[in-house]
Amino acid sequence: MLSCPPQSQLYSSLCSLVLQPLGNSNFTIAAVLNHQNSQTPDTRKVVLRKHNSKSTSFLLHQLSHQHDERNPQKPNPIPNDLQDTLPEEEKIKLLELSLVRKRTPQFPGSIYVQSPSDPDVGSSLPPLRTLFQEGHSEDDEHQMIMRAIEIRRTVTQEIFKEAMQQGKFGITYATNLVSKMPDFIDYVMIEAASMKRLPEFSESTFNLRAKTVIDDSKVVQLIRWLKHNSLSYPQIAKLICMSKGELESILRLAEWLKTIGVKGRFLGVALVKSGEKILERSKDELDEVVQYLVDNGIRREWMGYVLSRCPQLLSYSLEEVKSRVEFYLDMDMNEKDFGTMVFDYPRVLGYFTVEEMKQKVDYLKEFGLRIEDVGRLLAFKPQLMGCSIEERWKPLVKYLYYHGITRDGMRRMLTIKPMVFCVDLETTIVPKVRFFQDLGIRDDAIGNMLVKFPTLLTYSLHKKIRPLVIFLMTKAGVSERDIGKVIALGPELLGCSIVHKLEVNVKYFLSLGIRLRQLGEMISDFPMLLRYNINVLRPKYSYLRRTMVRPLQDLIEFPRFFSYSLDGRIIPRHKVLVECRINFKLRYMLAITDEEFKKMVEATVKKRWRFESSVINDEIPMT
Repeated sequence: MLSCPPQSQLYSSLCSLVLQPLGNSNFTIAAVLNHQNSQTPDTRKVVLRKHNSKSTSFLLHQLSHQHDERNPQKPNPIPNDLQDTLPEEEKIKLLELSLVRKRTPQFPGSIYVQSPSDPDVGSSLPPLRTLFQEGHSEDDEHQMIMRAIEIRRTVTQEIFKEAMQQGKFGITYATNLVSKMPDFIDYVMIEAASMKRLPEFSESTFNLRAKTVIDDSKVVQLIRWLKHNSLSYPQIAKLICMSKGELESILRLAEWLKTIGVKGRFLGVALVKSGEKILERSKDELDEVVQYLVDNGIRREWMGYVLSRCPQLLSYSLEEVKSRVEFYLDMDMNEKDFGTMVFDYPRVLGYFTVEEMKQKVDYLKEFGLRIEDVGRLLAFKPQLMGCSIEERWKPLVKYLYYHGITRDGMRRMLTIKPMVFCVDLETTIVPKVRFFQDLGIRDDAIGNMLVKFPTLLTYSLHKKIRPLVIFLMTKAGVSERDIGKVIALGPELLGCSIVHKLEVNVKYFLSLGIRLRQLGEMISDFPMLLRYNINVLRPKYSYLRRTMVRPLQDLIEFPRFFSYSLDGRIIPRHKVLVECRINFKLRYMLAITDEEFKKMVEATVKKRWRFESSVINDEIPMT
C-alpha cells in the first residue's frame, strides 16, 4: 500500500523533478515517491519555498483520490492548498474551460489539459463542485452561477451562429441577428437544459442538445423566408422573440397579411407593430375584423394599405374595433367619408386610445364647432387627430391670440386650412411671422392677414414667400416702402406661381406701355391685379381702349377696373353713359352700386339739362 508522504517532502521532490535535466525521460512521479520512501529521516531536506503551488495542489489532490481508492475506511484529509479559496480569475477560468463549446489549445505541461478527444471535461479539470464548497458566501456562489449562465449563453449564441452559417447566412448577418434576440437564445438554452431529463439525451452534451433544439424549431428556415420577404434583421429578431418559441404562428400570420394586400417592407412593419397578442389570434378572428371594416366603407383593396400603416388595428378585438368605428360615425359622418378618412390617415382609427380621441374632439368643439362640423373637419383632414393638445394646439392658440386673432378667426382658419393646426409653431409659423414683421407689417395687420389667407402659413419661407417678395420688389416695381402694404392687402399673392402667373402678368402690363414704376404703384393700390388671367384682362383692356376710347392714364389711376365684370357691369353702364351723353371717371362709373349709379346719372342729366336750358334761354331774344 502506497502511503502519502509528508507535504514538505513532496514539495522538495517536485522541485528536484523540475530542476532535473530533461534527458532522463523515464523519470516519473512514482519514482519520486519511491525515492522519498527509501530515504532516511536524517537525509530528508525541507524546501521552504513552493516552486509551483498550483501544480503541487493538483498533485496532492490526485494522490488523495488514489489514497481513497486504496484505503476506503481511512479518511483522507484535504490538503491545505485545496481548502484555500481559489482566486476570482481562477474560478472564471475554470468555468470557461468547463462550459466552452470548443477546447482551447493548451501548452505542453499545462495542469488543465483539454483536447477534442476528451468526452468529459471532468477527466482533465477539477470538478465544478469545488467552486461551490461549503464556506463560500452566498454572494460569491450567486456571482459564479450568473457567470456560468452568461458563459452558457455565449456558447448557445455560437451554436446558433454556426447553424445559420450552415444555412448559407453570412457571419456578419448572423452576428447582427443574434445580438438582437437574447430572449430566443435564453429559450434555446432553457430547452436544451431541460432535455437532459429525457432518457435519450441524458448522456449527451449541452452542445448537442442546443443544436437539436435549433434544428427542430426550423428557425433558420423561417429566418430565410422572412428575409426573402424584405424583413430587416431587427424585425426578424423581434418577431422571433415575440413568438416565445411558437414560430409557426409567425409564418401563419405573414401568409394571412399577404392575402389582404400587405406586401414588401410593410409586411415586417405590420408583423412587428401589431403587438404580441396578434400571434395568438386565429385567422377567423382577423377575418371578422377585416369584414367589419369593409362593411363600413373601407374598400377591400384598401385594406392592405390601411393595415400596413396602422397594424395596431389587428391587436384589437372585434368589439373594440366596433366602438372606434362608431365613434366617428356618431359625428354624422357617412360611410364614404369614413372610408376615405381612414385611407387618407389610417392611424386615425387604431393608433390612439379612445380617451385621447374624445379629448381632441372636445377641444375642437371649444372653437364654436358643432359635432357635425368636427366630423366634416376630421373627414377632410384626419391628421388633426395625430396632433397633441398640450404640445401643439394650446401653444398655437396662445400665439394667435397674442396677434389679435379671436376665437372666430381661429375657427375660420381651422375650417379653411386645418393643416395650420398640424404644423410646428416654432419651426414653421414663428419664422414667417417674424419675416412679415421685418417687412413693416403691424401685428394687428398680420392677424387679419392670417385670418384672411391662413394657407400662407403652410408655404415654405425660403422657397416660396421670400422669392416672391424679391420678385415683387425687383421685377414688378413695388417699392420697399409699399411692399408691406402689398402683402398685407393681398396675401393671396403669396400663393401664386412666379413663373406661370406673376411673371406673365407683369410682362403683359409692361407691353401695354405702363412703366415699371407705374406698375408698382398700381400693384400697391390693387395687389390683386397680378392674380387675374390674361384671358380676362385682354378683352377688358380692349373694350376700354377701343370702345370706350379711354386713355391709358385712366387705367393707371384706377387699376381696379379689371376687377369688374365686363358683361355684367362695364358694358351696361357704359351704354347708359353713351345714351345720356355724359361721361364719368372709371372710379365713379364702376365703384358704386346700381342705385347710386342711377341717381348719379339722373343728377348729371338734370344738371346738363339745366345748363343747356340756360344757354338756350340766353340765346332767345327778348321781345
